[in-house]
Amino acid sequence: MKDKNFAFDYTKKIKDRIIGLGADLVGIADVKPLKELKVDPPDLLEPFNRAVSIAIKLPQAVFEQISDRPTPIYKSIYQTANLTLDQIAFRTAMALQDDGHYSLPIPASQVLDEENWYAAISHKAVARTAGLGWQGKNLLLITPKYGSRVRLVTVLTKAPLDVDGPIKNRCGKCSACQDACPAQAIKGVNTETHYKSRNEAMYFSRCKEKVVGEFAKIPEVGVPICGICIKVCPFGR
Repeated sequence: MKDKNFAFDYTKKIKDRIIGLGADLVGIADVKPLKELKVDPPDLLEPFNRAVSIAIKLPQAVFEQISDRPTPIYKSIYQTANLTLDQIAFRTAMALQDDGHYSLPIPASQVLDEENWYAAISHKAVARTAGLGWQGKNLLLITPKYGSRVRLVTVLTKAPLDVDGPIKNRCGKCSACQDACPAQAIKGVNTETHYKSRNEAMYFSRCKEKVVGEFAKIPEVGVPICGICIKVCPFGR
């Protein structure tokens, strides 16, 4: 009972600290179900038992400026959010380490495999497992309060933290993201938990071709972003 009470109190303490650093959402995932993910390096998760998922919301107004392509302002806000998350994750990992818990912050937006578009770990998958939201038809995490208008980061740790459970998928019959996708990449297939592969939900090559081959070449954008399916999601509005 003492250990259980300690985990509860320590989890609350850490979550409060992360919110104090500027995060809007925090959840804790058990690492075991995450071991089915593709990670880099392959043994990335081995030393850890918990994954802390952290999200910050993005300004609603920036999405209202997006029509059929990303804007330079969205690019700047996107990068600022990633930098902010990296700083929060770094300080979180160091706080956990100072408490005696081996921890590793994973960069918010770092593509290690540009051919297949993979990072060290899927922050979206971690966030879904940690109960921050569900996986939408556009493959993005959808949170009840902010929709997909969030950016995510992960801290892996050995800290004794209580785990949060996944929440129910609420996309239903909505097809807003599918209808708005400029690449016609979203198939509109729903899932109760998560997709077994990208191809189950999307024509991923179409999305990649659009953001890399077209949007990243827009002057003053220069990075592979879009934002259109995020804008139209009713949960973000």
